[in-house]
Amino acid sequence: MTDTAWIDAALTSARPQAVGALLRYFRNLDTAEEAFQNACLRALKSWPQNGPPRDPAAWLIMVGRNVAIDDIRRSKKQEALPEDEAISDLEDAEEEVAERLDGSHYRDDILRLLFICCHPDLPATQQIALALRIVSGLSVKQIARAFLVSEAAMEQRITRAKARVADANVPFETPGAVERSERLASVAAMIYLIFNEGYSASGDTAEIRAPLCEEAIRLARLLLRLFQSEPEIMGLTALLLLQHARADARFDADGAVILLDDQDRSKWNKALIAEGLALIDKAMRHRRSGPYQVQAAIAALHARAEKPEDTDWTQIDLLYGALEIMQPSPVVTLNRAVAVSKVKGPQAALDMIEPLAARLSNYFHFFGVRGAFLMQLGRNDEARTAFDRAIALANTSAEAAHIRMHLDRLQRDSQPRGKKAGK
Repeated sequence: MTDTAWIDAALTSARPQAVGALLRYFRNLDTAEEAFQNACLRALKSWPQNGPPRDPAAWLIMVGRNVAIDDIRRSKKQEALPEDEAISDLEDAEEEVAERLDGSHYRDDILRLLFICCHPDLPATQQIALALRIVSGLSVKQIARAFLVSEAAMEQRITRAKARVADANVPFETPGAVERSERLASVAAMIYLIFNEGYSASGDTAEIRAPLCEEAIRLARLLLRLFQSEPEIMGLTALLLLQHARADARFDADGAVILLDDQDRSKWNKALIAEGLALIDKAMRHRRSGPYQVQAAIAALHARAEKPEDTDWTQIDLLYGALEIMQPSPVVTLNRAVAVSKVKGPQAALDMIEPLAARLSNYFHFFGVRGAFLMQLGRNDEARTAFDRAIALANTSAEAAHIRMHLDRLQRDSQPRGKKAGK
């Protein structure tokens, strides 16, 4: 075989399982990562001639483990080799690994690896960076480019994260049922953060950061394979798929934001939408709703509408009401107000968000939404003030450009009929 694309795919797919198992053996992130990299180098030499092994992950674990043990022996020529317990679990004989990894080990290894990356002692930015480096295998250069920071700064961020994990003495034993449930919630939140890092990119950085969305979806699918009957993981995966399906329609050729109602729906990815809709329908049948499922259900209603006017805003309002109960937040209420404006009119929506002013005084979207409601009510001077505040708080040039579009419209509407602007 000369085409190596299948090798890259196999190595990427096997990485979480292999690194997770190697981490259990050596109890050190750097050692596990280096062992996996060495095994990959051996695979690149061996697999093109010999073909793929029956179980690539088991092959990589066995080879990586052997290479790492040899390295330990070489580095400690003058010292006695540590006891076997210090570098591996005795019950995990190489023959068993080569045959097939035990299903529970596979599940626990990957879950443990993901949990370590989102350790509560780590800031969110370090959690994401560590997961993208260790679990996903992205290079430091790729991660730095996505986060718009220097390679040196990202290297330091990842190094600090590894040091914190080492200092925290994270246990490597198989987690119990309660701890596993807690870990699952933490891992899901971390995957959601990775997706949002890519999804919130502006028009000029969307192409650079789109891989973060794709990687989050890959990790969500991986988590779903581990917890196939967990409706919230189905909801999370569905939410990411349905949101990412609109990627090609979210910005125009100049990088300006295109609102949902104005997007060319023919550009939405139908395959991702079909997968997302099937997942959320399956999750809802479990009758154990959670925040990810509710958000996915909202995204599904948008996805099912062939035209903006087909959108079931009444149902979206009800779903946001449920989300407010599950996760009370002024941002959730702000999003609900958009649905309320469609169902009950802009005045009802404005009344809903006015009490949020103090808590969202530095939030760009609050003033953008408030300005839009005021403009619909014909209160143009107040709308102009709100839009000016939104521009001052804009995080990206695309956000500012979108608000200026509203201001230009107000300017045009304020011109006397028959008189051209600038005359």
